[in-house]
Amino acid sequence: MTGADGGGATGRFAGLAVVVVSYGSAGLLAANLAPLTRALPGASAVVVDNRTTDDERRRMRELAAAEGWLLVEPDTNLGFGPGMNAGVAAALDAGAEELLLLNPDASIAPDDVAALLAVVHDTGHEEPGALVAPRILRPDGSVWFDGSDLHLGDGRISATRNRAELGVRDAELWLSGACLLLPARLWRTIGGFGDGYFLYWEDVELSYRARRAGARVLVVQEATAVHAEGGTQGAGLERSGQAKSETYYYFNIRNRLVFAARNLDGESVARWRRASLPIAYEVLLQGGRRQFLRPIGPLRAAFRGVRDGLRASRAAGSPR
Repeated sequence: MTGADGGGATGRFAGLAVVVVSYGSAGLLAANLAPLTRALPGASAVVVDNRTTDDERRRMRELAAAEGWLLVEPDTNLGFGPGMNAGVAAALDAGAEELLLLNPDASIAPDDVAALLAVVHDTGHEEPGALVAPRILRPDGSVWFDGSDLHLGDGRISATRNRAELGVRDAELWLSGACLLLPARLWRTIGGFGDGYFLYWEDVELSYRARRAGARVLVVQEATAVHAEGGTQGAGLERSGQAKSETYYYFNIRNRLVFAARNLDGESVARWRRASLPIAYEVLLQGGRRQFLRPIGPLRAAFRGVRDGLRASRAAGSPR
């Protein structure tokens, strides 16, 4: 695994590995990842190609060979968290010191990567370091992420910028997995992404556990990325208020309760369970009200998410 400039462990971004999990995303990686890695002298890249079709695997092999990326090829679709764990393991084996975790449908400029790295380096004397993310915009320039709050009381999610307006008192900042940067030692301390999620909420848990391991969790306001949300599941969302996929609704509603069972005490888990139906409705509203003109898909996803989340939270056993 050589650096983006072909110079191995030399260059401005030496020691950095960019890790991406792909699912039918060769076209997105050609558009987003290839220009980035070419512009990061000394950095390396690892792509995990979650299994889709033989043609997609062939395209990924050709692209990875042309760009000098290390390709990890699971036999099945591992999902985001386990896929990222596999990619990071390969990066660490190759000697990575910092990890930039990036979605295929996200793009970030080299100077913004440098701004994230600077914060991680500035906190290098602290153990176990810092987990950082940029501000993330939609393609239309609106803010998609500039910090999100997890409400520990009931498991709601809201934008950190709305904390004062909502009167939030029990919230913790968490960072989107669409674009994260952290030192390898912090990844090892946390143990990577938790299992049992497949998609969504594994980044909430990573942030939660990073803070409890003594790390700083920060949004670097000077750094910006762009994310066409849902681009790996079809056409990316260009603006807010667009209907989301059933996959989005299902796993966001289900995995909220998985997180609770894995990380919270029994009393907190019970509160989160009692709030499942109103919060499921709030998740659906993220896709706008027009989708309720044809509500079967969203409502089906919400019902399944609540049902399976309750089952999964009970099956998880005694919470930590």
